[in-house]
Amino acid sequence: MHFCNPLLAGFLFKSITMKLEILAFGAHPDDVELGAGGMLAKHASLGHKVGIIDLTQGEMGTRGTPEIRLKEAQEAAKILNCSIRENLGLRDGFIRNSEENQRVIIKAIRTYRPDIVLCNAPSDRHPDHGHASKLVVESCFLAGLRMLKTSNEEGEEQLPWRPKRVYHYIQFDSLTPNFVVDISGFMEQKMASIKAHTSQFYNPNSEEPETVISSKYFFDSLEGRAREFGRTIYTEFGEGLIAEEMIGVEQLFTLM
Repeated sequence: MHFCNPLLAGFLFKSITMKLEILAFGAHPDDVELGAGGMLAKHASLGHKVGIIDLTQGEMGTRGTPEIRLKEAQEAAKILNCSIRENLGLRDGFIRNSEENQRVIIKAIRTYRPDIVLCNAPSDRHPDHGHASKLVVESCFLAGLRMLKTSNEEGEEQLPWRPKRVYHYIQFDSLTPNFVVDISGFMEQKMASIKAHTSQFYNPNSEEPETVISSKYFFDSLEGRAREFGRTIYTEFGEGLIAEEMIGVEQLFTLM
């Protein structure tokens, strides 16, 4: 498994010749685990190559440090059986949909050539989530433009690539999904990946300041939400996704 060191200066991207089928972007380390950890674990178990790219180090967070959070992210990725996890080193708290940031993400998309991209909720309690959402969506489109040139770290020109689908996972706010993915059988793995971020979530022995997400009620609510999503599709657990475009099916029997 490959990890970029987010403590390095500048553009924190390594050129990897690996095709991913699902690539999940998160504004902060732990975003993906909270919103889509179950579905990543499930698809990895089915033989699909999945990966995570964190946009920031989470350096503005009340708890933990960039060094601690890197180690936690590495452990969580192993639990979910991710093929790669990288950190792009954008500014936590100040994610902007700029050309500079778009080009960073475009390079990642063109390197891993994912069929499906998952990204932050379109709007949420943390402003970075909505900003990251728009940044990734626009970068996915621009990555398919032939006239937009990018190069890998060896100086080789990258070929254009546009993911087939972009979906938003649901985070703190209660947004209505377009569809729900059954993650029954993978809830334990999802929760283990969240617990790997020990500096961020409920720990009765922690001496750090309490935050909304470090509270016990927040941690307990994660299972409650997954059960509620599961209930709506007649399964034990589920994770909801919001589609960027209209969803089409070949026939009615494709649906559950």
